[in-house]
Amino acid sequence: MEREAMEFDVVVVGAGPSGLAAAIHLKQLAARAGSELSVCVLEKGSEVGAHILSGAVIEPRALSELIPEWREKGAPLVTPATDDSFLFLTSGKAIRLPTPPSMNNHGNYVASLGNLVRWLGGEAEALGVEVFAGFAAAEVLYNEDGSVKGVATGDMGIGKDGEPTGNYTPGVELHARQTIFAEGCRGSLTKGLMERFALRKECDPQTYGIGIKELWEVEPAKHKPGTVLHTIGWPLDSATYGGSFLYHLENNQVAVGFVIGLDYANPHLSPFEEFQRFKTHPSIRPLFEGGRRIAYGARALNEGGFQSLPKLTFPGGMLIGDTAGFLNVPKIKGTHTAMKSGMLAAEALFEALKDGNGAGLEVESYPERLKASWIWDELYRVRNIRPSFHRGLWAGLAYAAVDTYLFRGRAPWTFHNVADHTQLKKAAECAPIAYPKPDGVVSFDRLSSVFISNTNHEENQPSHLKLADPSVPVSLNLALYDAPEQRYCPAGVYEIVRDDSGANPRLVINAQNCVHCKTCDIKDPSQNITWTVPEGGGGPNYPNM
Repeated sequence: MEREAMEFDVVVVGAGPSGLAAAIHLKQLAARAGSELSVCVLEKGSEVGAHILSGAVIEPRALSELIPEWREKGAPLVTPATDDSFLFLTSGKAIRLPTPPSMNNHGNYVASLGNLVRWLGGEAEALGVEVFAGFAAAEVLYNEDGSVKGVATGDMGIGKDGEPTGNYTPGVELHARQTIFAEGCRGSLTKGLMERFALRKECDPQTYGIGIKELWEVEPAKHKPGTVLHTIGWPLDSATYGGSFLYHLENNQVAVGFVIGLDYANPHLSPFEEFQRFKTHPSIRPLFEGGRRIAYGARALNEGGFQSLPKLTFPGGMLIGDTAGFLNVPKIKGTHTAMKSGMLAAEALFEALKDGNGAGLEVESYPERLKASWIWDELYRVRNIRPSFHRGLWAGLAYAAVDTYLFRGRAPWTFHNVADHTQLKKAAECAPIAYPKPDGVVSFDRLSSVFISNTNHEENQPSHLKLADPSVPVSLNLALYDAPEQRYCPAGVYEIVRDDSGANPRLVINAQNCVHCKTCDIKDPSQNITWTVPEGGGGPNYPNM
C-alpha cells in the first residue's frame, strides 16, 4: 500500500515545550504579518504531554516572552517556589549547605511540565497549528539533492514476525519546506541526522544523566506548597555524580526524584535501586510514610552543556530544545531554554519562508540568533561546572564555588566531555552493591513501578529495541560487565535468563515495559542497542508528571 502524503510549510517533530513554542511563535509571527503559514506538530505519545517527565521547577522567562498573558489565560503554574534547601546526606545525617546561586528559585514555579505542555498544546491548536498525537515520526525523508523533505510516521499493524497483520495501516508522509526536530533527549531521528550531516564533528560528545521520578500524595500536615529541596551525597559514593529533588506542588502532592550521571563507572550500580534506597534516609522517609505513590517514570537528560551543543542546522531542517542539548545542568532547568530555542528557530524560519522561499535551504540565521540571545550567555557561564565533577564530588563542589564566585563563569578555559558508554569499568574491578529489598511503604520494585507509569505497547509488534549484534549481550556485556543493562534500565526491560541447569545464558528483551527513557541507547558499553520508535501511542502515559 502506498503512503499518503500531506504538505505543510513547517513540520515539527515532538510536542514538548520547545516544539510547541516553535509552532505557536510561527503562527504568532504569521498573524502579525497578515500571512498564512501551515504548521503541523507530530507527537508519538497517546496525547500531548503523555511522555513528558521533568522535576519540575519552571523558570517562566521564555513563557512570558511567548505568551505574556499566560496567567490570565490559565497556564498551570500556580505554586510559586517559596523555600530552597540544599542538603548533603550521610547514611544517617542531613547537613545543610549554602544554596548555590544557580539553584535560587525565587520567581519560579513548582509545576507539572506535562500539564504545562498540555496547556501549550491547546494554545497551539487555538492558533491553527495541527497537532497529531499518537503518531510516531519513524523516518526522515530526503529530497533528491539530499536536503530534508519531511518525515514519515511508522506503519501500524506489523506483527512480531515483521509481516503485516489484518490491522496493517501504512505510515503517512509529511512533507515540509522546513522540518524542526524537537524530539527531546537522545531523539531517534536526530541521532541519524547527526551522522548524516556530521553535526557533532566540531563539538564534544553529549553526556547524559538518568532521572527517575515518582509523584506522591502525602499527609496534609507534611505538605508545604512551594518547598524545594535538593540533596547530594548518600546513597551515592563520592565518585558518582548525582542527587535528588523533592518539590511540593499543590493538592498535597510531592514530586520526588533522583538523577545519576550516566558516566558512572561501577557496572553493578542500579539507578533505580539507588533512588529507592534514597527514600529510606531518616530525613526523607517520614515525608512519605502514610502517603500514597501515584505515578512513576524515568527519562534521560542532557548534561553535556555548552561544549556539547552540535551544529544546529542542515539543509531543510534544524534542531531545537533537548534534542540539541540546551539544558542548564547547574540550574537543574531546561524548559525555559528549550522554549526560547524554539522561539528563535521560529523567527529565523519565518524570515526564510517569507514569500514562498526557504524550501530545503539551511537556515543559518537560527544559530546566529541563538548566539545573540540570553541562552548562549547562560549556558556559556556554567559550561565548566558539570564537567568538573568528573574528578569526583569534592573536587566538583570546590571548582563550582571558584567558578561561580571568583570567575563568575568567565574562566579562560573550557573543560571537555567524554562519552558515557566509555566510562564503565569491568565488573571484576568493582565492588558489588547489596541493595535492600523494597519495603512496600516508601521503596518499591521495578514492575510495580512500571505499572503506575501506565506504560502500554501493542504486544504484537517488532521490538523497538534493536541489537546490532545479538551475541554481544552474552559474549561481551555479561562476560565483562555482568550484564549492566539489567540494572541501568529503570523498567526491567533487559533480563538474562538461563536454562534449568543454570547454563546457556541469553538476553530477553521485555520491550512492552519500556518507558522510553533511552538509557540503553546511551549507556550500552559497545553501543549495540538502538532505541527506535514503537507504534504511535505506545509507551508511558504520565499524569501530572
